[in-house]
Amino acid sequence: MKSNLARMILGSSSWLPLPICTQTGTQLIGASIRDLVSNTQVQTEAILALQEYLGLSVLMTPMDLSIEAEMFGCEIAYYDNEIPTVVGKAVKSLEDIRTLSIPQPGCGRSRISLETVYSLTKHNNNLSILGCMIGPFSLAIRLIGANEALELTATYPEMLDLLLEKLLSFQIEYAKAFRSIGACGILIAEPAAGLLSPRAMSRFSSRYVRQLISSVSHQDFTVILHNCGARLVHLPALLEAEAEIYHFGAPMDLEKAFYQVGQETILGGNLDPYKTFIEGTELDVEAHTKLLLKATRYAVNFIPSSGCDLPAHTPLANIKTFVKTVNSFAKKACCVNES
Repeated sequence: MKSNLARMILGSSSWLPLPICTQTGTQLIGASIRDLVSNTQVQTEAILALQEYLGLSVLMTPMDLSIEAEMFGCEIAYYDNEIPTVVGKAVKSLEDIRTLSIPQPGCGRSRISLETVYSLTKHNNNLSILGCMIGPFSLAIRLIGANEALELTATYPEMLDLLLEKLLSFQIEYAKAFRSIGACGILIAEPAAGLLSPRAMSRFSSRYVRQLISSVSHQDFTVILHNCGARLVHLPALLEAEAEIYHFGAPMDLEKAFYQVGQETILGGNLDPYKTFIEGTELDVEAHTKLLLKATRYAVNFIPSSGCDLPAHTPLANIKTFVKTVNSFAKKACCVNES
């Protein structure tokens, strides 16, 4: 059963621009990132200001990948102009995993994300709102450390599995909380899985993401799996997650990727955030966007987007140029797998 969002994308005669740019809304309302990630009203106002400025059909909460780690006990550093980062581990031993407490959705700053979605849907129930949450392997890395987690994939995979199973139980409930308050879906950010080999990605990421997706997917709720580090070699392993929509960063060869998926699987991305949106001029953004659309012109199952989250200082005019350029192109109704 296709979700409403997937049907909207596949059935539309025009492209759906979806830049991941919630942070940049702070420019429009004169707020700091610290305010954005810790205050429901600020976050709501920033998202609504972006919607008015860009005319987006789908909005989303910030891609803040420190929220869940903080809930599990990690030390977090806050900044005025950057998304918070993890600076301390919560898990250092097998015993730590065994005794790790599972938080409840709505605790910590997850409350801000949930309240923002609720506030936006009450403001206008015609808005399509995506929640954002971290993926299982990416959360594990934040709790245990990148080098440690990667080493465990080879030396003690059962220990890593135990941690991932605990994290998954929380993530399923967190996704259900987004669904219950009116989100049209969630974007699961799983960038750290791009560090894995395809075989390890299948074992330690896609297997768990698939369980999450099967537990929460619904006609009114879809899951977008984001991996900004994945390359074409990872695609078969990623597809094992069985998401309706995949979102990629610049390393993915999207043009070739479309020949490995059916028309019912939607792919999104993947303009380079820095080279295109931050370092580029408006003319550069227009040119890069047109090249992307021409390369994917027969892929009706495509969402033009930035390859990852755009930082707060990204020029708003560049994002607006991207949206305007996408909106000026019509879809080519042709099978993506035709030669």
